[in-house]
Amino acid sequence: MTFREKAKIMDKEAMERAIKRIAHEIIERNKGIQDLAIVGIRNRGAYLAERVAAFIEDIESIKVPVGILDITLYRDDLTAVAEQPQVHKTEISFDITDKKIILVDDVLYTGRTIRCALDALVDFGRPKYIQLAVLVDRGHRELPIRADYIGKNVPTALKETVQVLLREVDKKEEVVILEQGDA
Repeated sequence: MTFREKAKIMDKEAMERAIKRIAHEIIERNKGIQDLAIVGIRNRGAYLAERVAAFIEDIESIKVPVGILDITLYRDDLTAVAEQPQVHKTEISFDITDKKIILVDDVLYTGRTIRCALDALVDFGRPKYIQLAVLVDRGHRELPIRADYIGKNVPTALKETVQVLLREVDKKEEVVILEQGDA
């Protein structure tokens, strides 16, 4: 199956503005950053989590702990993903018990990735609560999951996909909608 670019929905500047706005909203909703920690879902969610934390540090002049969560072994479609799935390390070097956790991912779609992340997180302790921040919410939920902080809502068709490109992985910064094309 091949995909072709249908539309660019965010450029580098739009992405930065959205992430900065999310950082401000997190501070406001949580009445500061006391007991706050940020956990990004590997891969792109981890980079976005670092960016949110950097903006929070710029605003509050205090560094917020950041962790990286690998959900590979929690997936309900593990055998469909790959015959030999690549498992990476979860890097949470702080106790999440009684912390206000901001879970970060790039795209919210069916909600299944977030469900896996919630299962994985509670294996590390019992947070005070977990809030979800995503750069793009594209709809089509299969589970009753919603984001608390959204960079951009983008209605999509089921045959489309949203791709977030980050300099750390893709050497460019943009969000595009791809649609199935003829081979």
